[in-house]
Amino acid sequence: MRDQDVTRMGFELPIGSMNKGLGPIDGALSLSDIARLDWNLLREDLSLPSAVLYQDKLLHNLNWMRQFIDAYGVRLAPHGKTTMAPRLFQMQLQAGAWGITLATAHQTLVAYTHGVRRVLMANQLIGKENMAIISRLQRDPGFEFYCLVDSAAQVDQLGAYYSQLGQRLQVLLELGVMGGRAGVRDGEQLRSALAAISRWGHAVALCGVEMYEGVLDDEAAIRGFLQHATAVTRTLDAERRFQRTPILLSGAGSAWYDVVAEVFSAAGFGESVEIVLRPGCYLTHDVGSYREVQNKILERNLIARQLHSGLLPALHVWAYVQSVPEPLKAIITMGKRDAAFDSGLPVPALHFRPGDTAPKEVPGHWAVTKMMDQHAYMQIAAEDDLRVGDMIAFDICHPCLTFDKWRTLPVLDSQYQVVDIVQTFF
Repeated sequence: MRDQDVTRMGFELPIGSMNKGLGPIDGALSLSDIARLDWNLLREDLSLPSAVLYQDKLLHNLNWMRQFIDAYGVRLAPHGKTTMAPRLFQMQLQAGAWGITLATAHQTLVAYTHGVRRVLMANQLIGKENMAIISRLQRDPGFEFYCLVDSAAQVDQLGAYYSQLGQRLQVLLELGVMGGRAGVRDGEQLRSALAAISRWGHAVALCGVEMYEGVLDDEAAIRGFLQHATAVTRTLDAERRFQRTPILLSGAGSAWYDVVAEVFSAAGFGESVEIVLRPGCYLTHDVGSYREVQNKILERNLIARQLHSGLLPALHVWAYVQSVPEPLKAIITMGKRDAAFDSGLPVPALHFRPGDTAPKEVPGHWAVTKMMDQHAYMQIAAEDDLRVGDMIAFDICHPCLTFDKWRTLPVLDSQYQVVDIVQTFF
């Protein structure tokens, strides 16, 4: 995707587009325009299935994470690949985020085009066109960008490309573990990468150290990895390897951010090191793996417990009952095209019959047992009061792979009124 291909701000919609879940939209909508539309989910003003966000829960999660980060005195650069929604990026930045984490040059271009001016690309930058995208963005002196390096071969490619343009790329040294993904594994690889950075010092600036602890699943091993990262940072600082003050030290996905905050903040770097955490799924949360890991965080982390309420699921997919062909089965207008299924099937949460006053919680025995492209099989009981045309809200397991199925997501208030519209740019 070239620069000119990226469209407008997160809550604006292209003229004449047909937006999945919302129906036809005419013109670019501002927030006041959205309010005048007077759309309400419970009045069936939206075409279902539709993924929706809840404003009050988004704000709760933003505030919860801000308090947690502030308690440790660290910075937050939430991973934007989760949502790829510039409107949500802006909410996170306005709530105090240091910047936005992304995974690719294309994602960085999308974020920049929608106003993000500090990006940590938690990945290696590889390939001529990807380097060219970042080079073009770096023509803006107000844009701050960092990516990862872990080998002399990669540093040599970056150095050769950016030196011929008279530009300088800011990088973090990525540390890795055996059996994990990218990252320096041992002392020999570390020395080789550092030697390459020294050769290309005019074009490649070492600004810090990065690691991703989520490749490990044992807390003791994770703590050891984190302590290794602090030791490497201390050694390289003593050797005067860094070309940024303060030095950046970054880690933390959505599962172990509390341990990362604890270990890094306890290292005693003071103002010489800026610690940046990168969880992405906290904003919408879920009822699957991320609920499980958040419960573990609440168990092991005193600061998280002191915040009392934890994170709240802020994302639903609403769909209709389209058939009740058997006494114990309902067919729902939601399938693999609409909701993630890699980390657990969607979970029925709310039941609403058009004309009723409000949704109600579903019986505990309702469960999705199978999903096809456009259909879900939901297990029910013979005595359940469920009719064709009823509306069901489903909690999602794994928000990342639900967001990428939707071009637009309405944001609802507590009365299910549409108060905003979020676009995604995958």
